[in-house]
Amino acid sequence: MNASDDERAALREANRRRYEELRAAGQGETTRSLPPPSAIGLPLPGAVIHDEEIAAGGYWSTRLRRGEGLRVVDARGNAAVALVAWNAAETSERINVADTMKVQWTARIGKGRVVLTEMGRVALSLIEDSSGAHDAIVGPSTAASMAALHGPGTWRNSRDNFVAAAMKLGLDRRDVPACLTLFAPTVVRADGSLGWEPTRRHAGQFVDLRAELDLWVVLSHCPHPLDPTPLSALGPVQAIRFVAPPAAADDACRTAGAEAKRAFAATERYLR
Repeated sequence: MNASDDERAALREANRRRYEELRAAGQGETTRSLPPPSAIGLPLPGAVIHDEEIAAGGYWSTRLRRGEGLRVVDARGNAAVALVAWNAAETSERINVADTMKVQWTARIGKGRVVLTEMGRVALSLIEDSSGAHDAIVGPSTAASMAALHGPGTWRNSRDNFVAAAMKLGLDRRDVPACLTLFAPTVVRADGSLGWEPTRRHAGQFVDLRAELDLWVVLSHCPHPLDPTPLSALGPVQAIRFVAPPAAADDACRTAGAEAKRAFAATERYLR
């Protein structure tokens, strides 16, 4: 039996109300429950496993095990660090920044938020963050974007860095997901265009990421596509693997909202 027009209209209205309720929770109560930014200079919460300096134009990859932390530090306050990651046990699963924004009802990815995979599981939790200026919209720099900003030449760029790193893992360019760029103060203007707010950057800013799965993580230290800062002016970036403290019962990333709770539940089921 086909549904009547009235029944279809009632179903649409019920779905619309449910959507509005979820959006209100995601953009309202959840946002208000998030912790304030971390203080620059906050000590590491655990022992150092490895410490790496990434030169401008370069990249670094690491195996980050579940429960380990990764601190990324922008020493001079003018770097942008693009990040991609894969599930180390099954590299067909990778981070998905579109779902990371959609599921959490925000493009503002900062302390208390998580980075999701395309399977709806949690790859990384942002347990500390002094910046809050991370870009999940624009994507990595490319040879073309570097040439547009800095003139003709053979420029190191994040897209090529990611492909090179992927090939070392037995993957190729088709396996490289869209990236999250740390310390990238993009802004969406009222007319829908994208802008760049360099005053939101500060020397020594950092973010601490906790791995919720065993991961392959790649960091690329190249100018963001909207950043006019030349490659030669970029300061060093420090990447520190450390022993992260176990998540407490009231861990902000795990309790920020219904969507985060469901994602962590899906992650725990997968790991059983």
